[in-house]
Amino acid sequence: MPICSPSSSSSSSSSSSTKSWIIHGLAVGAAAAVALGTHAYLYYRRSGKFRSRVIGIIPARFASSRFQGKPLVHILGKPMIQRTWERAKMATSLDHVVVATDDDKIAECCRGFGADVVMTSESCRNGTERCNEALQKLGEQYDVVVNIQGDEPLIEPEIIDGIVRALQAAPDAVFSTAVTSLKPEDAFDPNRVKCVVDNHGYAIYFSRGLIPFNKSGKVNPQFPYLLHLGIQSFDSKFLKIYPELPPTPLQLEEDLEQLKVLENGYKMKVIKVDHEAHGVDVPEDVDKIEHYMRERNLQ
Repeated sequence: MPICSPSSSSSSSSSSSTKSWIIHGLAVGAAAAVALGTHAYLYYRRSGKFRSRVIGIIPARFASSRFQGKPLVHILGKPMIQRTWERAKMATSLDHVVVATDDDKIAECCRGFGADVVMTSESCRNGTERCNEALQKLGEQYDVVVNIQGDEPLIEPEIIDGIVRALQAAPDAVFSTAVTSLKPEDAFDPNRVKCVVDNHGYAIYFSRGLIPFNKSGKVNPQFPYLLHLGIQSFDSKFLKIYPELPPTPLQLEEDLEQLKVLENGYKMKVIKVDHEAHGVDVPEDVDKIEHYMRERNLQ
């Protein structure tokens, strides 16, 4: 597994068979009227100004308990962080894409393939806090911040666009994210985060365990379990106060930062997409994703 030495070749575009994505529950009707007031909501929607300025931030750190130096590991000849950045640049909803890191090696690598880099402190406890610090250092006005996981090198630009539109269409939410169908073999993998949503497309809970969990203790092949893809977008005003919110019991127990949002009573919009998830959590995942890419002739 070679590390860094960025490739200069551009990312291949998504294949013509790119899976379609489906937004669940984007109707805003009464919820929008309650949140903003009917007239204000219609004004912002018609004017196109509501949450219109969008930045994508890819938080990347070298130190990781499960996989040190993960952003720089090569996947078929390119650093993983480069592959993620190239995919993010294809999203039509993003006005700007930057990498936020506390590591000089990652920064040098990213600048080598043309990415804008914001240096952040080592004290950031998670990717969301790193995104917030990067946003403050940029000093520019954005309405929506998309936290793009650097370990999802095959993230589809359409998914990025989907969660941005979901947040723009849900003024009562401060956060949006994406889920896809959970594979049975991933049901009890704690690295694969599961999610349950309500009938209106808002998150109820996230867990490293299987949820919902039935009395048999086994996977129900008929139930549509959901896998969290990790990518998420925030209203920028909420992102500024997120670091000030104290850690919450469920967040600490599950080690999932999105639970702090839910435990503090904020709403989170969720879209369901058809996506073959290939996150890189541990070194063994590199071989798996390279095998997947070779089979589909992805460069």
